[in-house]
Amino acid sequence: MAEDNIFREVDEELRSDRMRALWRRIAPFVIGAAVAIVAVVAVNEGWAWYSNSQSARSSEELYAALDSANKDDLAAAQAELDTLAANGSGGYPVLAEFAKASLLAKSGDAAGAVAAYDAIANAQSNVRLRELALLQAATILVDTGSLADVEARVSTIATDANPMRRVARELIGLAQFKAGDAAAAKTTFEAVLNDPLAQEGIRNRVAYYLAQMTSAGLISDDTPSDAEAAATALDAIVDGDEAAPAPAPAAQ
Repeated sequence: MAEDNIFREVDEELRSDRMRALWRRIAPFVIGAAVAIVAVVAVNEGWAWYSNSQSARSSEELYAALDSANKDDLAAAQAELDTLAANGSGGYPVLAEFAKASLLAKSGDAAGAVAAYDAIANAQSNVRLRELALLQAATILVDTGSLADVEARVSTIATDANPMRRVARELIGLAQFKAGDAAAAKTTFEAVLNDPLAQEGIRNRVAYYLAQMTSAGLISDDTPSDAEAAATALDAIVDGDEAAPAPAPAAQ
């Protein structure tokens, strides 16, 4: 019995020695893996904090620049936006570029604003931001450019599958009207009016254009009834009658 106890103790000691030897061999790897996991978590948390703090700071800088612009201190706003565009975090540099172009338009530099929006469009990989920049440029060119200038920027946006097609078609229609082609403008405006996804705001504007063109004798008097109602409502708003009822969308 005593011998069994001795053999058991020796066996346990050997196992203990083996475990210690095994641990000495694998301990660096286990500890290293644990340290690596802790380091990854720490880096992720640190980056999240850094990104959030940077975004918060960029947001404050953008609002400060917009506040300067609202106070008509365009020089200060421009300088603040230049800094944000160069050093901002996340999507704020792009917003700064849009704001800079808007400031140029506000200051009366239409050509500079169009060039700025074109530069944004050419530099953007995001399709929607690129299209937004082109629409902004076309909005300015309706007044300062030609029909060809407007079409060069938004004709590809005015296709049936594009979600921004209604705004693009409105701009093209306005440019066509300005160019003296009332028939083409009518067709373009009616494409917006007949779009089942057109929202009330743009539907009302386009209806107003059509009604005004009809009253001026530029197009035939076949404006849909909902267009006439929209034009009447907008006339009432322009005249200061806020109680005018909003027109109902066309039945589909």
